[in-house]
Amino acid sequence: MSLVKVIPLGGAGEIGKNCTAVIQGDDMILVDVGLSFPNEEMFGVDIVIPDFTFVMENRDKLKAIFLTHAHEDHVGALPYLLDQVKVPVYTSEFTHAMIRNKLEEKLDVRGLKLETLNPGDIVEIGSLKVESIRVTHSIPSTTCIAVGTQHGWVLFSSDFKFDFTPVDGKLSDLSRLTKLGDEGVVCLLSDSTNAERPGWGPSEKMVAAGFHRVFTQAPGRVLITTFASNIHRMQQALDVAHATGRKVSVAGRRMEQTLDICSRMGYLRIPADTFIKLDQTTNLPPHKLVILTTGSQGEPMSALVQMSKEEYSRMRIQPGDTLIYSARPIPGNESAIWRTVNRLFRMGVHVVYDAPTPVHVSGHAYQEELKMMINLTRPYYLAPVHGEPRHQHLYREMALQMGYPDHRIFTMVDGRPLEIGETNAELGDPVPCGRVLVDNAGNAGVTDEVLRDRSSLANDGIVIVTVALDVDNGEVIGSVGVDAKGYSGNDAALRQCAEWVWDALRNLKKSELQDVDFVRHTVADTARRCMIKKAQLRPLVVPAVLEV
Repeated sequence: MSLVKVIPLGGAGEIGKNCTAVIQGDDMILVDVGLSFPNEEMFGVDIVIPDFTFVMENRDKLKAIFLTHAHEDHVGALPYLLDQVKVPVYTSEFTHAMIRNKLEEKLDVRGLKLETLNPGDIVEIGSLKVESIRVTHSIPSTTCIAVGTQHGWVLFSSDFKFDFTPVDGKLSDLSRLTKLGDEGVVCLLSDSTNAERPGWGPSEKMVAAGFHRVFTQAPGRVLITTFASNIHRMQQALDVAHATGRKVSVAGRRMEQTLDICSRMGYLRIPADTFIKLDQTTNLPPHKLVILTTGSQGEPMSALVQMSKEEYSRMRIQPGDTLIYSARPIPGNESAIWRTVNRLFRMGVHVVYDAPTPVHVSGHAYQEELKMMINLTRPYYLAPVHGEPRHQHLYREMALQMGYPDHRIFTMVDGRPLEIGETNAELGDPVPCGRVLVDNAGNAGVTDEVLRDRSSLANDGIVIVTVALDVDNGEVIGSVGVDAKGYSGNDAALRQCAEWVWDALRNLKKSELQDVDFVRHTVADTARRCMIKKAQLRPLVVPAVLEV
C-alpha cells in the first residue's frame, strides 16, 4: 500500500487561510481554500491567501476541491485558485450560493464546475471517496469532510460545536460520526480554536436573551455588528425585534446580499412587517429600530467603521444609539476594532460587548466538545489544526490526559506533510508553502520588500536624494539635494546626509560614475546608513539620479 499524504497549505498553527491537500497515489483533493486577514504591519494589504505553488506543481493530480462551509477563512481564496486551475468544486447548495457573488466578481462562473454535495452525500474521486457529514456551527450547512483512503477515513472536523438547541433545528449527525468511528478513522484533523476553554460552549440560542435585554432597555436605536455570514445571529435579531416591536434594517453591502440570498433560499425567516429598507428608517422613532451592520472586525470600508468616522452617507450615528458588538475579534484585528468602539463612545453611543447575558457565543467547540468528537470517532491519529500553536499545545495536553500516546498526536504546521502508512505515520519533508498578500485592489503578490518600504514610510517618512550626473564624462554636476516628507528627525541629519553622499560619490572611479545603477545603489546605501546613525531613523530612501 502507498502512503496517504495530508498536507496543510494553510490553517495549521494559525487561524484562517484553511487549505489542506490529501494525496493518495495520483489522486489529490483539496479541503477548503480559505483566506486570513492582514495584521497592522501589512500596510495596504486587504487579505492573505495560501501560496498555491505546490498545487500548481501537482495540478495534474488535482481532481476536486471540497468546501466545508461558507466562512471566508475556508472559501475566500477560491477565486484566486480557480483562476489557475479548473476542477469541480463540491459543497452544499447553500455554500455555493454564498460564494457565487465573490466568484462572479473575479471569474466567468459559466466555466466553473460547481457540484452539490449535501450532508450525507458520498462521491468517488479517483481512488478516494469523500463524504459530507452535518455539524453545527455559526453558519448553516457546515459539514465535516471524511475522506476514504486505503488506510481508513481521514476526517476533517471543520469548524464545529455540538449545539443541541441550534437556531435552525438541524443537529450534528452524531449517529454517522459514531458509525464512521466503527468503520475506522485513521486520522482526525480537529478544530482547536477553543482548546483553552473548559466545559461546553453555550448554545447559539442564548444570544436571544441578551438581545431581548438590550432591545427592551435601549432608549434609542440598536445597532448590531456581527459577521455578515452569521445567519443564525441575524435570525435571532429579526425574531427578537419582532417580539419587542422594533423594525429591522441593514447597513452594509455584504450583509444585504446575505440577507437577500438566505431569505430567498429559506435559510432565513423574516417575520411579517419587520424588515424595512435603510432609507425608510428616518420615518420611525429611534426606539423602534434595529440596524444590522457590517464592521465587526474593524474593516476600514465597512458600514460601521465609516459611521464612526461620519463618512457613511446612508446613515449617521446619533447620541443615544446602542451598539451590540456581537462577535469575537479575529487575532490581529483587535486594535482596529477598539479604535472603532472608542470613536463610537465619544459620539455618545452605548456599546455592549461584554454583557452578563451573552450577546455573542462562539461557533467553535470547547474542551468537552472536542473530547466528544474524539470519543465518537475514535481516531487512531490526532492532528489539531485551525488554531495557533498555543491551541494545538493545549489540545495535545487534553488528548494525552484522555490516554492518547504522544506518538499518535501530531502538531501540524503549514507545508509539512503527515504521511500515513499501513502501520505508522510521520511528518515528511516540507513542500513549497507560504502566504500571498493581496492588496486593496485585489492584486495578489505584494512582496515583503514592498511591505518593508511601506513600513518605513509609515514609521519614519521618506527621504529623496537627488544627484545630477554627467554619464559621458563620469562627473557629478552641482550639489547633492536632500528632501524629506513625513520625516520627524532634525534638519542637521538631512544636511549630513547630503555631505555623506557627496563624499561617497567623490571617491568613486570615473567608470563607476558612468554606471547609473551603481551610482543609484551607492546613493541609497550611503543615505540609509547616515539616517540610521545621525537620526536614529529608517526612512524610505529614494535615490533620484538625473542624467545630464
